[in-house]
Amino acid sequence: MNLRHSGNGSNLAVSLFESVPVEEREVLNEGTFKRMISIERKRTGRSRKPFLLMLLDTGNCQDSKKKKEALDKILAALLASTRETDVTGWYRDRGTVGVLFTELAIDDKHSILGTMLTKVSTVLQDNLTFEQFNQISVSFHIFPDDWDHDISGRPSNPTLYSDLSSRDSTRRVLNGTKRMMDIVGSTVALIICMPFFLIIALAIKASSRGPVFFRQQRVGRYGKRFTFLKFRSMYVGNDPSVHKQYVTKFIAGQAERNPSNGNRSDAYKLTHDDRVTRAGAFLRKRSLDELPQFLNVLKGDMSLVGPRPAIPYEVAAYQTWHRHRVLEVKPGITGMWQVNGRNRVKFDDMVRLDLRYARSWSPWLDIKILMRTPRAVLMGEGAY
Repeated sequence: MNLRHSGNGSNLAVSLFESVPVEEREVLNEGTFKRMISIERKRTGRSRKPFLLMLLDTGNCQDSKKKKEALDKILAALLASTRETDVTGWYRDRGTVGVLFTELAIDDKHSILGTMLTKVSTVLQDNLTFEQFNQISVSFHIFPDDWDHDISGRPSNPTLYSDLSSRDSTRRVLNGTKRMMDIVGSTVALIICMPFFLIIALAIKASSRGPVFFRQQRVGRYGKRFTFLKFRSMYVGNDPSVHKQYVTKFIAGQAERNPSNGNRSDAYKLTHDDRVTRAGAFLRKRSLDELPQFLNVLKGDMSLVGPRPAIPYEVAAYQTWHRHRVLEVKPGITGMWQVNGRNRVKFDDMVRLDLRYARSWSPWLDIKILMRTPRAVLMGEGAY
């Protein structure tokens, strides 16, 4: 690990390794320790104070007796040298030891990681044999984790979200049911809507020059990008900066509602957008521009029901706790936000709706949302 060192990082690392009586400490089992990671993520989302997860693994040791002896020594050394407020436990039972360093003030991530590695190496060298020390691999994981928005793979660190993977395993049957509903529902919808595809395509071509479909990179579950499809509703070559500026303010809670057409209440939306074509305005009002997303559902990038897929520059403006809307479940064509006010709901409230859906999800809830969606579409609630 090639990391830089600095005086500030050294002082912080020293403060993380203070002598505490071992008898006053305990080692959490795997389930409890991973729940603590989940709790600390939520706490950090509110307090904005990062935490550091350190993992020590002896996976290369083939002798179970020697491995147990090494792990016991590692635990004893960590319990005696870390702060009383830090949490020690099994990340992987009898295989990987973890320590949660909480309530940190990290100015230079590379500096603190380098200094921490030096400090923990010194502690372990003082308590282990040369052979035991060489068998240990150490990794550090800081939360909030950095999301690289220029890559197509999963930017979120799976190590910090093991509870989500465990939940998926316990929900395997339900997740399979949801996927089956998506395949059947999107297939039927595409068959029924095929005649409308031709009519809409002709209307788009007649109203402006350019392709029928609009393709855009969106953020799916775990932050993984995918190509999002819509019927094109804007003129080609428009400037996206107007939308980016408004969305950034909306996420920060600084956006003002814009006047809507008719007697409906104002909306958090660019309601009079010169970039939208005449045909596009009609398609948007009736949500007909969304029909190609059934192809995204059939492919598996989206679901029929879930949070709306975010644009990368939206995710870049998220607070830490906002990210959970793209971590918990796949994005969807419709969801609780769409049937509960849509663009008249503040962003934080929208995220809360998405999180409530993710945590209370069931096939029956999806069915109820799907049944409420046609009314919202026909009434044009919050659509512009």
